[in-house]
Amino acid sequence: MEHAHENTIAMKIDRSTLLIGSTYPLTLIRRKVSIAPQPIEALQEEIRSRPINSFWGHNNTLAAAEQLLGAGVKPNSERPAISLDADYYPCLDGECFRECWVMSPDYVQGFRPNIGEEVTTDKIIGWQILKITWE
Repeated sequence: MEHAHENTIAMKIDRSTLLIGSTYPLTLIRRKVSIAPQPIEALQEEIRSRPINSFWGHNNTLAAAEQLLGAGVKPNSERPAISLDADYYPCLDGECFRECWVMSPDYVQGFRPNIGEEVTTDKIIGWQILKITWE
């Protein structure tokens, strides 16, 4: 399989830093992964023991997520973008990862945000935690 993407510089795989975001672009999954729901406590435990690299994309949910996690997940830059290395692992800020944690809000029943709508925290009734692991 030809590796066609913009990032051809070899980057190190980081097994200690936790990669987290509010969503993960499925179009960037180009090798086998497993995705499993996790309890919030599992993510909280990981955050207590590892540094964080975040690509959080929704400022309106950031404060609520940080409060629940007990840690900051604000990205190092405005609207950071995940890239892929030559082996199709996700990379951010010069580090590549074999796992990613996604923390997405559950909204009140029947609510679906409009395209581009920033959702207020009063519409959030819970959180869905997913752990994506690349093989």
